Amino acid sequence: MRITSNATLKVLGAGLLVATTGCSFMSSLNPFASKPSTRNQPAALVEVKATATVRTVWSERVGKADQYVFTPAVVGGDVFTAAADGTITRINAATGRSIWNINAGSKLTAGVGSDGDTIVVAGEKGTVLAFDGNGKQRWKAQASSEVLSTPAVGQGVVIVRSLDNRVVALDAETGARKWFVQRTAPALTLRTSPGITIANSNAYVGLAGGRLLAVTLNNGAPRWEVAVGDPRGTTELERIADISGAPVVSGRDVCAVAYQGRVACFDAVSGTPRWAKALSSDVGVAVDERFVYAADERGALNAFARDGGVSAWRNNQLANRRLSTPISSSRLVAVGDYQGYIHFFSKEDGLLAARISTDGSPILAAPASAGANFIFQTQSGTLVAVAAE
Repeated sequence: MRITSNATLKVLGAGLLVATTGCSFMSSLNPFASKPSTRNQPAALVEVKATATVRTVWSERVGKADQYVFTPAVVGGDVFTAAADGTITRINAATGRSIWNINAGSKLTAGVGSDGDTIVVAGEKGTVLAFDGNGKQRWKAQASSEVLSTPAVGQGVVIVRSLDNRVVALDAETGARKWFVQRTAPALTLRTSPGITIANSNAYVGLAGGRLLAVTLNNGAPRWEVAVGDPRGTTELERIADISGAPVVSGRDVCAVAYQGRVACFDAVSGTPRWAKALSSDVGVAVDERFVYAADERGALNAFARDGGVSAWRNNQLANRRLSTPISSSRLVAVGDYQGYIHFFSKEDGLLAARISTDGSPILAAPASAGANFIFQTQSGTLVAVAAE
C-alpha cells in the first residue's frame, strides 16, 4: 500500500510514509520490499495437492518496473508492455517472440494502454506519450500532474487520470484535448492507480475518494457517479477510501472495489446499485459469468455471486502475501503474490488447485488473458504466459 498526501510530507507512525502529490514515489508498507513488515507476517506456503495442471508457456524479459506498476495490455494476439527505463515492447502472445522494442526517450510511470493501433504510456512529470502500432511516436501531451493510472485507449480517444483527480480525454490521432473532468482530491490517497475502462461509448473512471464515475466519450458529460467507498473515521488516514484497480464492465454490470470500502456492482447504464459488500482491497476485481473475485488487503481471496453478491467462498491461506488483482479462466481463478508465485484456485469451492513460480519478485500489475493463457508481469521485468488445464 502506498499513500499520497496533497498537503506536506509527513511520517505517520512506524514505517508509514506519506508523499506529496507529484513527487517521486515514496513507500508506505513498501509493496516492493522483499517481504511484508514483521507486524503482518505472510502465511507460509503449504504443499498444494494439485488438482490442475499449470505450466509456463513462455517468458520474456521486458524491463524492470522499479517503484511503479506497469500493466500488460493484450490486443489482437499481441502483448504490449512498458518498463520504468522507458522500454516499450510488442510481443506475440502465442509465442513470446518480440515483434519490436523501442525506448520512449524518458523514464515512465504508467502504462500500457492500447487498442492495437495506438500505444500510450505516461512519463515523468505527467508527460503522456503515444506511439503507433509500429512503435513510431505519434504525439506527446502534458497532464496536470503525475500519472500513475494506466491510460485507457479506445474508440479514437485516450483517457488519462492524473494524481490530482483530473480526467482528460485526448484525441488518439493527434493528442489534442477533447474534454476534461475535475474532481477534488482528498487530503490523503493511496499512491496506487485507480483504473479506467472504456465500454459502451462511456469511460468508467475509478477515483480517489472511493467514487466511480461514468462519462460519455464524446464530450465527457457525466452519466452518473456513485460511491464504492465512503470516507469514514476521525483521522485522514482512516478516511482513505479509494477505488482500487480498474472497474470491470461485463454485460450490463460494472463492478469495482475500494480500499476501506466495498466491493460492488452497478448497472452500467444508469449506475443503479445491484449489490455491495463490505471489503477493503488495494487491487482490482475480476468478473466472470457467475462470480466477482476480490483479494482483500489481508490476503484473503473472495468470490461473490455476481447475481446478488452472496459470498460463495473465501480462502485465507495466502494471508498477508500481498495478492494481485485476480483473473479467471473456465474453471480456475489465479492471483500473483509478493514473491512472484502464481496461485490457482478452484472457482467452485475456492480450494488451492496449483501453484507456479516466476522470478521471485512481486506481482503487482493486474494480469491479462491471451487466448487460453494468463499473462503476468513481475516487478523485476519478467513477462510470463501461463497455461492452466
